[in-house]
Amino acid sequence: MFIDLYQNLIRLAYPLGIKPYLKRRCRRGKEDLERFNERLGRPQLPRPQGRLIWFHGASVGESVSMLPLIHTLLAADPALHIMVTTGTRTSAEIMAKRLPERAFHQYIPVDTPRFTSAFLDHWQPDLVLWFESDFWPSMLSGIKARQIPLLLVNGRISDRSFRRWMQFRYIIKEILGCFSLCLGQSQQDADRLQQLGAPQSLCLGNLKYAGLPLPVDADNLRLLRQQIGNRPLWLISATHDDEENQIGAYLPALAQSIPNLLTIIAPRHPERGQTIADTLHRNYNLNVALRSQQQPITPQTNVYIADTIGEMGLWYTLSPLSFIGGSLIPHGGQNFMEPARMHNAVITGPHMHNFTDAMQRALKADAVIQVNTAEEVYHTAQRLLQNPNLLQQHQDQALAWAQAENQVLDGIADTIKGFLK
Repeated sequence: MFIDLYQNLIRLAYPLGIKPYLKRRCRRGKEDLERFNERLGRPQLPRPQGRLIWFHGASVGESVSMLPLIHTLLAADPALHIMVTTGTRTSAEIMAKRLPERAFHQYIPVDTPRFTSAFLDHWQPDLVLWFESDFWPSMLSGIKARQIPLLLVNGRISDRSFRRWMQFRYIIKEILGCFSLCLGQSQQDADRLQQLGAPQSLCLGNLKYAGLPLPVDADNLRLLRQQIGNRPLWLISATHDDEENQIGAYLPALAQSIPNLLTIIAPRHPERGQTIADTLHRNYNLNVALRSQQQPITPQTNVYIADTIGEMGLWYTLSPLSFIGGSLIPHGGQNFMEPARMHNAVITGPHMHNFTDAMQRALKADAVIQVNTAEEVYHTAQRLLQNPNLLQQHQDQALAWAQAENQVLDGIADTIKGFLK
């Protein structure tokens, strides 16, 4: 009932509201004009021959978490092809750089019956893997109507979402009824999916634990190492607004205690690079260089703003120590497992509720250091950078934990293979 009503309403809403909204997004550069037809269910690429698995994730985090599973499934079947869909330009750019051979990216079409039907008629996937909780009723119902196996992978139902959905169980039950199987990130997520109406739910682990090391451009790495020389450095990664300012207040004191220190800041949203540079220079008289403007790292550079896309592997390779942003403010944290996989000691702030289960496991393994304030970030970084043996110990503990958690991948891959006809 709900999905039928939704589809009727979305047909009416498209010319009146959705189409003008998309035009505004195009004018503001939010849509990829060269590939905008994909958003209307008109792909430009032909369907590859043989079996095709379709992966969908809303944005960068979900699409990156897919990569280990994509590599595993392609390695197991030389004739298989994989299509990845997302909705953002940033995720499309990252996927273009990181998808292996026999995998390709498309934009998810706007969720109207006309566009979703055209998309499914063209691609005819053999299996669909839907990541986390970006539910689009027209697309999901179209997949079910074609009797294509549909799996929810790494499903996550937050406390807030669970309370909201429990008030509208008749809606979420109909949506979850489109899935053949729901795999929760944690047992709590699997239990909540079952309560909300999933026909079958399991927890095989969190796929975000099973990431691949990030790619590193060898030429850029060599050039950066030449510019940095033997200077000590650390990384402030995936930061949000005000976190750079909070930590920046302590950077002059940290530089005094760690001579010749270089701080690298990789903001979660690279377009904020110039604003961050202006703030740090104005408030704390720091000498700042911007990667987006191809400014080199010189002996006078205090802070290097890594305001680019797809280069996080460079910064985690260069740095032995990373602070993970989104955690000094109530955002919920960013992915702290990536630096752990790349042998970084890891510091986070108090707000890591986006990764509650992972944080509990990492803290139990002493694989991450959690602090409460920017001042504590400063003191922790100072202590580690002044004590190479202690820094090495935390690097090794983070890496060992990350490698152990990687085992979740095999169980999820085997389950998926069972749904391939």
